[in-house]
Amino acid sequence: MATHQKQALAPEPGDSYVQSFARGLQVIRSFSASAPRQTLSEVAEATGLTRAGARRILLTLQTLGYVDNDGKHFALTPRILDLGFAYLSSMPIWNRAEPVMEALVRQVQESCSAAVLDATDIVYVMRVPTQKIMRIGLGVGSRLPAYCTSMGRLLLADLGADELRARLEGSALEACTRHTVTDIDALVAKVAQARRQGWCLVNQELEEGLISIAAPIVDRTGRTVAALNISGQANRTSARLMQESMLPALLASAQEISRML
Repeated sequence: MATHQKQALAPEPGDSYVQSFARGLQVIRSFSASAPRQTLSEVAEATGLTRAGARRILLTLQTLGYVDNDGKHFALTPRILDLGFAYLSSMPIWNRAEPVMEALVRQVQESCSAAVLDATDIVYVMRVPTQKIMRIGLGVGSRLPAYCTSMGRLLLADLGADELRARLEGSALEACTRHTVTDIDALVAKVAQARRQGWCLVNQELEEGLISIAAPIVDRTGRTVAALNISGQANRTSARLMQESMLPALLASAQEISRML
């Protein structure tokens, strides 16, 4: 999914900034579900690089096995997953958390996910789906805007007031549905509510018919390092039913994972 992060939030390059490495990552990020295969010209246009610059990076990635080329189009190879796996393997907590999430899914019969905050987005680090079909296809590495998701608001709740407002101001605050809150002051109030109550429910703000409820995963210092959520469809599970019947199990699961930290 497309990231909603604005460039203004990126740190300023310093003396230790390696521009060629940054451009290589930029080329990798130009590939997506909407652009899985691209010509050299398309990559250059998407990244703002010259054709020569884009070509050097693509050929380097191809030599390393991260990119494939059929003579005209370039595409990422499965080896690119090694980069994401390096993060997941360095955080063994998610391997231990998976059985807890699977047990929660069996209990509530809804999908369960875990995510961390990255600038203005949340990034999925674990997901246990149900067999029910939903319009949004999500997996490990998927990104969603923090401002209109239950996990995002809980993760934003751990920030200081100035940092929270900066993240919201750096977000592309779009109305995904007629229910989406996009006013910054209103969002600050929503985040404050999530902080007070220790959980967050978002009702059809990301997608019509989609309801999600999230609980924090905290380390031993009490800092929120990730969030756990349950998502379901409004036509079979109302927000009230989710809060009354599923929230206790969600909180218990989040606390169990937190103890593993």
